[in-house]
Amino acid sequence: MKLMKIAAAAATGILLSSGLAAAEDKPKVGLVMKSLANEFFQNMLVGAEEHEAARGDYELLAVGMQNETDFESQINAVENFITQGVDAIVIAPADSRAMVRPVKKAMEAGIVVVNFDVALDEEAKKQQGLELAFVGPDNRGGAKLAGDALGKKLGEGGKVVIIEGNPGADNATQRRLGFEDSVAEHGLELLDSRTAHWETEEANQVFSTMLTAHPDIQGVMAANDSMAVGVVKALEAAGRDDIIVVGFDNIPAVVPMVEDGRMLATVDQFGQQMAANAIDLALEVVDGGPALEGWVKTPIELVTAE
Repeated sequence: MKLMKIAAAAATGILLSSGLAAAEDKPKVGLVMKSLANEFFQNMLVGAEEHEAARGDYELLAVGMQNETDFESQINAVENFITQGVDAIVIAPADSRAMVRPVKKAMEAGIVVVNFDVALDEEAKKQQGLELAFVGPDNRGGAKLAGDALGKKLGEGGKVVIIEGNPGADNATQRRLGFEDSVAEHGLELLDSRTAHWETEEANQVFSTMLTAHPDIQGVMAANDSMAVGVVKALEAAGRDDIIVVGFDNIPAVVPMVEDGRMLATVDQFGQQMAANAIDLALEVVDGGPALEGWVKTPIELVTAE
């Protein structure tokens, strides 16, 4: 029932939620996520709301985008949180450069900001004189785990393609680089690499075009599981069961696909815990603790049928 509510809210664009009744003495934490049409962020929201209920000492305000390219919603969300005077903002930016200015504005307003899941662009931060830690996984290393699984399965000379995420997002760049690391290490032949902006239907269309252009494809790396689902649907429509697919996120929708072999592997980055951990870190700073520095790494794990 809760996921149905989330999906309905996502369809309208932006979701503002607070799991508990507000209290004057509780710090307010604004959570800015990416698309709530994506199962990964639906689960993240559920985890954050459960965390709010379990702690009971802060008020959660959560915002999601309508789709993966709805950057304006994130910018507006940060502006709204500044106006509301929240104590902390925890943000997973959809575009690593576009969100630097709004984040800087929030920090100048005295708001504690924690950047998690997707790192803000280092050069853009430098240009704005912004110092901000990153809390999140090693996306390049995670993509290499999936790529290595594919490389070992195919062997040298295996012909592969990449379905990439948003070009402006650091995690999309890092996952492409990680897979390219596997391509080089295992001697694979990279036939094509195109973006599907993290979206299932776009990935279905993009991969269908790739398959027509390169009928000899043997393996696919999808930079997230929503796109992997689109790839699997395209393979089923084409009657192809000879192409190996790997993804990233370990969303519930791909669990049966990994179990029955339609996907070889995915990478779990523990999305339900990620926002909760970032909120904990933000609240420590709000309570007078030291500012976060550098890269606070969160876990990743390769998931296979075994």
